[in-house]
Amino acid sequence: MSDATEQVAGVEAQRLVAFSSDPQGGNPAGVVLDASGLTDAEMLRIAADIGYSETAFLFPRGERAHDVRFFSPKAEVAFCGHATIATSVALAERDGTGPFDLHTRAGLVSVDTQVDDSGRHTATLTSVPTSVSDVDPAVLDEALAALGWTRDDLDPDLPPSVAFGGNDHLVLAVSTRAKLAALSYDFDRLGKLMADQDWATLQLVWRESPELFHARDPFPPGGVVEDAATGAAAAAFGGYLKHRGLITPPARFRIHQGFDMGRPSILDVEISEAHDQIRVTGTATRIKR
Repeated sequence: MSDATEQVAGVEAQRLVAFSSDPQGGNPAGVVLDASGLTDAEMLRIAADIGYSETAFLFPRGERAHDVRFFSPKAEVAFCGHATIATSVALAERDGTGPFDLHTRAGLVSVDTQVDDSGRHTATLTSVPTSVSDVDPAVLDEALAALGWTRDDLDPDLPPSVAFGGNDHLVLAVSTRAKLAALSYDFDRLGKLMADQDWATLQLVWRESPELFHARDPFPPGGVVEDAATGAAAAAFGGYLKHRGLITPPARFRIHQGFDMGRPSILDVEISEAHDQIRVTGTATRIKR
């Protein structure tokens, strides 16, 4: 076992933060590069022991191809973007940069890994095809009530929607940065609604410019008040902007997330004109313990 791994319930695991080069920033994820033979109950227990919002478990299926399953401390989730970035950087460090095929419960996620100009490993995931749907007015009202918001707080140019990029995310855009910064919500009430609607997170955003958005993502289903960086939601949001005609592809933009919780994260998003899959890029770094 190398210095980069630790034993968790008898399994070699790694800890990284995704979407930041600073271990004090980004979103922490656990990574088990070989989960062969583990049961669902064992993976759930390991995810709980690691204690992050998600841990990725890999099952090798061929050269640079893996089955991947994601567990929060409470339950399995179909897809997790930040754990995908962390996993891909760990794979690139072990196996060399280049492409990887990650077969998730949400579908095939292709990842390209490289080394940037500063010598950091980065990963670019290509999401499953994205989609968007309307929000039932009564469901929207309940979400706003749980957040302590009203419809007057919302940006009329970015309509509420449910966006899919591997998981469903409710997208709500506020009209001021101050409203986003002051987020304080009813954890149990919002958690119940999200469970009823099968939403992974809420993608709460404020648009600073066409190229820069600020986001906060409540995550009660994972037992976490807020996610510091949510790659799946970034992909879903990119799809939302495209499907709603709010951006003209090909286009790129950046999301700042985690700044209000003291864990700054940077997510770069790319939208293609040719297809509805979204590319999300970030770096990752190891957490020293």
